[in-house]
Amino acid sequence: MSTAGMLSGMAQSVFSLANYTYTPSQLTIGALRTQEPIKRLSLKGPNAKLFSLDNVNRLSIKTGAANADKPWYDVIVEGIGAKGTVRDTFRVVKDTFIRNQVIAHRGAWKQAGTTENSLTSLQNAIKLGCMGSEFDVHMSSDSVLFVNHDHTIQGIEIEKTPAAELEKVKLSNGESLPTLAAYLSEGMQQTKTKLILEIKTSRLGKDRSLALTERVVKMVHQMKAQAWVEYIAFDYEVCKKVKALTPEAKVSYLMGDKTPEQLAADHLDGFDYHQTVVRKNEAWIQDARQRKLSTNVWTVNDKADLSWLLGQQVDYITTNEPELLLSMIQK
Repeated sequence: MSTAGMLSGMAQSVFSLANYTYTPSQLTIGALRTQEPIKRLSLKGPNAKLFSLDNVNRLSIKTGAANADKPWYDVIVEGIGAKGTVRDTFRVVKDTFIRNQVIAHRGAWKQAGTTENSLTSLQNAIKLGCMGSEFDVHMSSDSVLFVNHDHTIQGIEIEKTPAAELEKVKLSNGESLPTLAAYLSEGMQQTKTKLILEIKTSRLGKDRSLALTERVVKMVHQMKAQAWVEYIAFDYEVCKKVKALTPEAKVSYLMGDKTPEQLAADHLDGFDYHQTVVRKNEAWIQDARQRKLSTNVWTVNDKADLSWLLGQQVDYITTNEPELLLSMIQK
């Protein structure tokens, strides 16, 4: 895998942006942040003239480039740090992402008769026009990242098995068990559907969950996938770890045991709670909205439940029935 844009061995980039998207009407992309004091910041590479950095290090795209029929640009930032020249590459993406409420749970697989968490299920979610496609990430015994919901697949424990063995596994639709690298690569071929990445809680302890978190964030940065990826997790410490590593990322908590006030205090971006939690704590929807937190509810497949949540104006609904939810929204 290419490691452009990363300093070797680091869990995150030396630079980050407050945002990674632009539109023709919103030319300011975001402020450039640094992990250490950096002097003489400048833009490099073939796209340097298409962008500018102002005196407070806000990156902007020029009008002609923003209006061009191009889905993204790679821009290189360079500066002088304590150990010499450092540089980083960002992919800034024209924001054509869909704004509906539909997140396909493990992709769109049920109605299509394919395998959940497969590349085909991701492609189906994109073709349907879902806002997001949710998927789950584990780490092999030798620290390679794979996409699967359960901790086991075909009787094999992912966390206790090396990548060479996991790569031999075939899904029910004939695909190989996807790596995170393959999944991100497929998702980054388009700019319609977000990639909703769940960092699975390790069965081997907290330290391994946090190690998985570091590797996930590192890979997202390595592949320049920041514009596509949003994070979710059941482990609250994992959520906070993501924000510490990449403060600009959108991170939502899954477990359901934190109030919107607590989430806001810890600088998370929203809740992603089971529908039973939201039913019992209906006031949390408005509370979260007032705190500018996003609201997502999982996993909702019944038409009556979907209708109730649409009436509550939650931001997103994660469902195994994206076709049904899309049809309800269109009506």
